[in-house]
Amino acid sequence: MSTTDAVAFWDRHYAGRPAADNPQPNARLTEIVTGLTPGHALDLGCGAGGDALWLARRGWNVTATDISAVAVERLTTLAQSHGLGDRVDAVRHDLHTSFPSGDFDLICAHYLHTPLDLDRTAVLRAAAHALLPGGRLLVVDHGSAAPWSWDQDADTRYPSPQEVAAGLQLPPQTWTIERADTPRRTATGPDGRTAEVTDHVLLIRRTA
Repeated sequence: MSTTDAVAFWDRHYAGRPAADNPQPNARLTEIVTGLTPGHALDLGCGAGGDALWLARRGWNVTATDISAVAVERLTTLAQSHGLGDRVDAVRHDLHTSFPSGDFDLICAHYLHTPLDLDRTAVLRAAAHALLPGGRLLVVDHGSAAPWSWDQDADTRYPSPQEVAAGLQLPPQTWTIERADTPRRTATGPDGRTAEVTDHVLLIRRTA
């Protein structure tokens, strides 16, 4: 599928739902990042912007990226309305062809799944290399499908955090795996339904 098709797919995805006034952050972000010293964060696939706004409220300067111009424009407007426009820089990137410039203390990739062409391993490897020494890459993937997920394919396989880490081929002299597990939690969908889901959590720190 072409880049134009991918942009159209995700623009339709976000345009087809109302803009959120106060999108909530992902549970694993608040669990893991609370207590870290704020710095410069990169949010890959920012979507409605709940993670970026949560980080900004806690003193982080956030570069938030998404392939969808709809998502980026909504987040820009939302950050300004919440008085966080100076801390959130929302920019459109198709990670299939480009990666944001800069060095970061924290890079988050929450549920960076797509039915379209994307070399996710290359994206996450680029993210690891964009970390400052001491910086962390947080990758949170689906380990199961929620009832409201767009992907209801029963044959979908969810690689473990250890498999994702191995695929990145990061030398242990420079990067350390701080966490790789598969916790479960109760999630709430956009229509208010709840379901138990599994997350695949990978946290990598750049040590040198």
